[in-house]
Amino acid sequence: MDKILIVEDELAIAELEKDYLELSGFEVDIETNGSIGLKKALHEEYNLIILDLMLPDMDGFDICKKIRNEKNIPIIMVSAKKDDIDKIRGLGLGADDYMTKPFSPSELVARVKAHLARYERLVGSGVKENDIIEIRGLKIDKTARRVFLHDEEKIFTTKEFDLLCFLAENPNHVYSKDELFREIWDMESIGDIATVTVHIKKIREKIEYNTSKPQYIETIWGVGYRFKV
Repeated sequence: MDKILIVEDELAIAELEKDYLELSGFEVDIETNGSIGLKKALHEEYNLIILDLMLPDMDGFDICKKIRNEKNIPIIMVSAKKDDIDKIRGLGLGADDYMTKPFSPSELVARVKAHLARYERLVGSGVKENDIIEIRGLKIDKTARRVFLHDEEKIFTTKEFDLLCFLAENPNHVYSKDELFREIWDMESIGDIATVTVHIKKIREKIEYNTSKPQYIETIWGVGYRFKV
């Protein structure tokens, strides 16, 4: 049974989320304090974390960053703040998704299932051994889920790796942001393409010598992105 940690200071909201998730077959823990939630996330085994942005004593941004430095499990950040800058910052720190309150509990359950299903497929035993993509000094080890640029390892979040791997496996094909969102996040974008934009930016910062003149991931203005070979 997949185990989920909800870090949320509004207990009524957390308990509602827990009820819906437990009805869907998940085991759920709630923590209302940010620093204690961080300790649980780092020292206990969870399959996914639902993380509120505004928490007492420690905000969700700091918690997300510290978790991502040590673990690669899916993180869904939730907040009442609707500013794009908060969404972009959260995704940039390694969150896999960002939901703006209020949202329906059933939507949260759907996103949790989508993130878990994709993560489990990618880290499961069905991945072929020694499955490596190598293009002009860039090596993507799909088995170990590691990325190297001229033998120097670059640290990628789960979704950054998924996105880079998908584009590299489909070179010279132009994908729109909506197509990439559906492929990598397993959900309809509902007009929200900031997620893809942020992840492309973070990937370029790690593998491109000059992000304004990318040699790997090219922007096709008005259409989307493609991986050049």
